[in-house]
Amino acid sequence: MDIITTTASRIYKGQLKGNTGEEEILVWETFPHVALMKTYNTDYQVADSAGTATAFLTGSKTKFEIVGFDETIETGNCLSERTATKVYSIIDDGIAEGKSTGVVTTARVTHATPAAAYAHSPRRYWESDADLTKEAKMNGCIDIAAQLVEHDLQVVMGGGRKSFFPENITDIENPEKSGKRKDGRFLTQEWLDRKRDAGIRAKYIWNEEEFDAIDVENTDALLGLFERSHMQYEKNRAKDVAGEPSLAEMTEKAIQILSKNEEGFVLLVEGGRIDHGHHEGVAHSALTETIALEAAVEKALELVNTEDTLVIVTADHAHVMSMAGYPTRGNPILGLVDVPMGDDGLPYTTLAYMNGYGFRRVNESFHENGMRPNLTGVRTDDPSYIQDALVPLYEDWEETHGGQDVAAYAIGPMAHLLHGVQEQSYIGHVMKYAACLGDNKDHCQNAGSILAPAALPILLVSIIALLSRS
Repeated sequence: MDIITTTASRIYKGQLKGNTGEEEILVWETFPHVALMKTYNTDYQVADSAGTATAFLTGSKTKFEIVGFDETIETGNCLSERTATKVYSIIDDGIAEGKSTGVVTTARVTHATPAAAYAHSPRRYWESDADLTKEAKMNGCIDIAAQLVEHDLQVVMGGGRKSFFPENITDIENPEKSGKRKDGRFLTQEWLDRKRDAGIRAKYIWNEEEFDAIDVENTDALLGLFERSHMQYEKNRAKDVAGEPSLAEMTEKAIQILSKNEEGFVLLVEGGRIDHGHHEGVAHSALTETIALEAAVEKALELVNTEDTLVIVTADHAHVMSMAGYPTRGNPILGLVDVPMGDDGLPYTTLAYMNGYGFRRVNESFHENGMRPNLTGVRTDDPSYIQDALVPLYEDWEETHGGQDVAAYAIGPMAHLLHGVQEQSYIGHVMKYAACLGDNKDHCQNAGSILAPAALPILLVSIIALLSRS
């Protein structure tokens, strides 16, 4: 959810209301404090989600594909864990201080961004034991799903069931598919047993009916895995076989459960499928998912008091979607630029990608006709339409991330600390400082301090982060 995605989504939201769109506003654009974040990894100019999520959740930049370690780790080398330095997230710090904590995402709960909240791995793709290399197994590395079960997170909701069930167990929603684990472990049951042995009222759910039936007053821990892999795009959610909640509904349920703790809570909310829409080259998906994230932000703001809750909305990285041409005011953002045509006499879309799947159609057209595809009469606003792309990346590689800065929007205690242009890891330090978590807490003990008791964050990424005061 970079600045271009925010701009295009703002316009699309307005046009869905029947307006020209440019004058529309997304709720986080009303926040009083904004900063730009430099997203590079320590070894890559253009970042991946693991390194960036580790940066803003822990306050420490790291390498491409790394979760929960600093840059001393060797990517994909389990043995290097023994000498590398683990870095701990605001979620970990919150738990250490007695806060309630949660992670909500529309991606797999073991995917890069949510994993950085609770896991430590030299490779983000080690989501289940089936993903571990021979070297990783030999040297005792633990997969990300197993780490989640052993963590003290109270609320976890998203997709990713396959990493929690054995490979010989049929998926409850997709009978033609099965679990992925080779060690025979039923991690959802292990999670329940661990919570209940600790006297915690815990529930595991997998569909919308069970979600709706949750009694938040009598539930202290909740694990919801609503898809075998990622959750449905919002535009497809109503067609889901078993039904699944929206990001806004999951955010509401999480806050209702976590806010019962008088010590406060820390919540990470990720609109993870914004990223996936871009990777697939489908701008419609990215924009509709951004609007779904906005609904989650609005719901969070309804439920918390920004006098004692810090709310941050940001992105882990950018993408390579462009917004170009000279379309007139109110021209459909998912449509063709109305004036002028390209020099080749052919129309083109306002939104396009630097690389990705959309090159296939462009390449085929040049080979067949010696020119770009003629988009006259094409429904470029179709929910499945793939925008044109310049560079071919359509087999093992999808559309890539972009290296440009992303914005962080903040409201609540210490929100003013987000200003100017900062390293992305700065967000982690702001949240910990505002919430009086981690090592730097001297300012919280001062008489009359506005941070005593501590303000707690909610982080919404492509993401929201919520930190609520005790």
